[in-house]
Amino acid sequence: MTSPTASRPAAPSQDRLGLRLPAEYTERTPGCPFDPAAHQTGLARQGPVHQVTMGDGDLAWLITGHDEARAVLADARFSSDRFRSERVLSKLPPSLRERVTDKAARAGSFIAMDPPDHTRYRKLLTGQFTVRRMRQLAPRIQEIVAEHLDAMTAAGRTADLVQAFALPVPSLVICELLGVAYEDRAEFQQRSSTLLRLNAPTDEVVKAADELRAFLRGLVRDKRAHPTDDLLSGLIETAPELTDDELVGISSLLLVAGHETTANMLALGTFALLEHPEELARLRADPSLVEGAVEELLRYLSIVHLGPVRMTLEDVEIAGVAIPAESTVLISVPAANRDPGHYGDPDTLDVTRPRVSHLAFGHGVHQCLGQQLARVEMAVGFTELLRRLPGLRLDLPASDVPLRSDMLVYGVHSLPVAWDA
Repeated sequence: MTSPTASRPAAPSQDRLGLRLPAEYTERTPGCPFDPAAHQTGLARQGPVHQVTMGDGDLAWLITGHDEARAVLADARFSSDRFRSERVLSKLPPSLRERVTDKAARAGSFIAMDPPDHTRYRKLLTGQFTVRRMRQLAPRIQEIVAEHLDAMTAAGRTADLVQAFALPVPSLVICELLGVAYEDRAEFQQRSSTLLRLNAPTDEVVKAADELRAFLRGLVRDKRAHPTDDLLSGLIETAPELTDDELVGISSLLLVAGHETTANMLALGTFALLEHPEELARLRADPSLVEGAVEELLRYLSIVHLGPVRMTLEDVEIAGVAIPAESTVLISVPAANRDPGHYGDPDTLDVTRPRVSHLAFGHGVHQCLGQQLARVEMAVGFTELLRRLPGLRLDLPASDVPLRSDMLVYGVHSLPVAWDA
């Protein structure tokens, strides 16, 4: 057996799911906004598996190696449902403990389920997210992108790219896919932002979750009474056995995941390209590189900067390190996607890099269901953004761009840009 690397405890961030790791695990080094948190990178240099101390004093395990991360995510001995453990539940505030053990509140949220429950829900949705269907959405995505770029250019030659483009484009796409009225987008965006804040107080998280569920419950009832051509109506028709609670859980998961991740990849990806002018020039000169560039940006940026999270169902061994049963295991996707044992020159952004596998969408049975939709949105978004806005550049020093180190999904809070006429 090899000895795991132990990290020193520090002031904890207040992650509401009991994952109170020290803030250093998510804070980026000044001047290095695209690199993984320096502490995670430092651990990765020492080996692929590390014992870490949580903010509540509990021990957990951090996986930083690419092959080891893939192995964990594909191994049925690692559960996606941490809350099946009484030890984990005992460390949660009462209000959260009540929430995560409430069957109605958890119904349909298959991201935190294991087979066969996860399999049942996933099968119902797989047909809605095929590569073919996502490519069929490309013309509509093209229209949405064009509409927002038209509005940006009509308003002048400067904008906050997050608010004007990166956030509304995937929000509108997922709204249309699910059948949510676009005028309601501000309501769910505000609540999903609270749910993704690492330092959000427990009462705010519970309140936001309750309000989002109430909003979606109303939507489900409306679709039952007045079905339209959208995913939610389709689920109601093809899977009549699904309860309102299950449909609310499925909708909540898709709605939050469907706009937050892609929005932050569009904004942070643009920031990265602007700070790598040679790569930006290559992409401008040859737009056919965009699909490979999207994969490289996904690998290079890895915006889920701490997680997925698993729990061991039995004693296991990873890379010679023994991990006891009922242990929390966290995957460092940013570190895994920069593993020098798997990638050549991993800390370099190269939009011409031959396509390689990465873990930005996870791996195994929980691999991101909407990954093809995200790919199409990013390919269209980056292509049109660079084509329509000549001379696109930051409108403030790069060091002043506010980073989302305080969020479960990394990115930028805003990205002021300017362009030529």
